[in-house]
Amino acid sequence: MNKNLIGLSIIGILLGFAGGFLIANALNRGQINKLLAENLRLEKASAEPQSKPEDLTLTEAEIKEKLTQAENNSKDFGFQKGLGLALYSYAAKKQDAILLSEVATLLDRAHNLNPDDYQVLVSLGNVNFDLGQIKRDTDRNLKARDAYQKALLKNPMDTDVVTDLGLTYLLTDAPEIKRAEEFLSKALEQNPNNERALQYMTQTQIAARNIEEAGKFLARLKSINPSNPGMRDLEAQISQAKIQ
Repeated sequence: MNKNLIGLSIIGILLGFAGGFLIANALNRGQINKLLAENLRLEKASAEPQSKPEDLTLTEAEIKEKLTQAENNSKDFGFQKGLGLALYSYAAKKQDAILLSEVATLLDRAHNLNPDDYQVLVSLGNVNFDLGQIKRDTDRNLKARDAYQKALLKNPMDTDVVTDLGLTYLLTDAPEIKRAEEFLSKALEQNPNNERALQYMTQTQIAARNIEEAGKFLARLKSINPSNPGMRDLEAQISQAKIQ
């Protein structure tokens, strides 16, 4: 195994424990899980003591080193993809918009090298969506939408991506409520118990002033997960809408 791959494996160990999601945006963790499995194998083989998850963090210098390696190996699809996925998880956990921009560059490179890779397409959509939310950047939101649409051409039954595509129409400065409703409805047809789709369909119905329908979707959400973190806010929005 060459030095770059070893370095990527080490950073994967660090980043794997820092996985998280930003703005409830789903991340396909298949590739990261594979990296973690390989990391654990290498960890045991080297007989090094396993670090505690709470001690795992990255310095600015460590991140810069990996980004420089990625730039110097810009034609290495596997390196761009692996590092991009790992750093996305880490940046989302830290809510680090600057690092998220670097991740977008990595995933853009990976996509240009292999436009057919489904996981890169979805992750590229995710990181652009997150940046669009953080920076109120319409262009990023449109890039996310484009990536999700391309991903769905390959796998139209990916309910999470259908939901995310709907959110690019809902969570934007110029919401397109009908389009958001169209994709969220499709997601719920595929999976009636999709919690995120129910949560945002409730919000969509509130925005459309369909308060009775919003209440029905909220009731479905509550039956699936009474502890949903958005529940109280949605209840408050519905209550407020009823007295307006």
